[in-house]
Amino acid sequence: MTLVQTKDLSVGMMVAEDVFSKAGQLIIRKDSLLTRQMIAHLKYYSISEINIYDGELPKEIQQALQARSSIESTQLERIFHSEEYKTFKKNYSANVNMLQNSVNDIILRNTQVNASELIQQTVKVFDNGESYFSLFGMLHSMKQIDDSTFAHSVNVAIISRLIGTWSGFDEETLDLLTLAGLLHDIGKCQIPDNILMKPHKLSRHEYEFVKMHAQFGYDCIKNQDLDPRIKRAVLHHHERCDGSGYPFGYKLEQLEDFECIVSIADVYDAMTADRCYRSGLCPFEVISFFEQEGLQKYHPKYITTFLQKIADSYLNCDVLLSNNEVARVVYINTRLTRPIVQLRDKTFVNLLDHPSLYIQSII
Repeated sequence: MTLVQTKDLSVGMMVAEDVFSKAGQLIIRKDSLLTRQMIAHLKYYSISEINIYDGELPKEIQQALQARSSIESTQLERIFHSEEYKTFKKNYSANVNMLQNSVNDIILRNTQVNASELIQQTVKVFDNGESYFSLFGMLHSMKQIDDSTFAHSVNVAIISRLIGTWSGFDEETLDLLTLAGLLHDIGKCQIPDNILMKPHKLSRHEYEFVKMHAQFGYDCIKNQDLDPRIKRAVLHHHERCDGSGYPFGYKLEQLEDFECIVSIADVYDAMTADRCYRSGLCPFEVISFFEQEGLQKYHPKYITTFLQKIADSYLNCDVLLSNNEVARVVYINTRLTRPIVQLRDKTFVNLLDHPSLYIQSII
């Protein structure tokens, strides 16, 4: 085993010894696979280093991972065979194809964006979900089939519309926000696939080139007859409210609602998607990611509303805990990633009181 500084830990490492707080409280159990929540918890308790296993994972951990994979596969199979999913898949695929054709026409032929058709098709997908939980489940299931830039853009449009709905936007504003989500990554069509899909860390030159997609996208639509808020969202969706984003390093007072909302939706969808270099994260882990990265990076009104609604949407849903027990979420605490759950034996566990337990996936 190796002693690793907390700042150097990464998701997926396996803990070689029980980790205790300075007061003697068990924080993480031996043989746990590190999640983003666990790393954030270590920082919260000012634990500077822990022991991590070297080499191949122990047999029992491999079996636990297989069990988790089996549960998640069963969940997807249940979704895939539902009538709701079949309708959703049809509308969603039509939405992705329409967006791809439209973007190609804009880039190659300099044609006008067909805003009404794109919005109408996306709203059809949005309205297909019977509940917010159902809608998120459908979006996640589609990632197993289509994880292209165009599918990502449809997801961002739908999530942006959700945030706008929760924030009380009128229908016209929701439609414009939806179009901003659809077009936010149009500039990535000018980035070669060998860079976008690279399985390893990008070189500094490659990373700087990828960052130019915001400007590329804006250049594609700056002369289009579109609401200025849409154009700003395309150019500024990687800006952060603390000034740490790009391309201009704008801060909260320089940013408008659309770009702030699209940036949250963009990060959420990216973090829950599987990538060639990591698996997609559970929604509760993504909430932890936002908390760990620093909520000051995002518009306080929209990030607070979004994270609360995400957590609330999983109320009464079954989850798989980090000890591989199945439980049901029965109450969302103020600390959103630490709800009260009910185990199969009907006992209740407040995750606030059990730092070594975490939700690792939704069932």
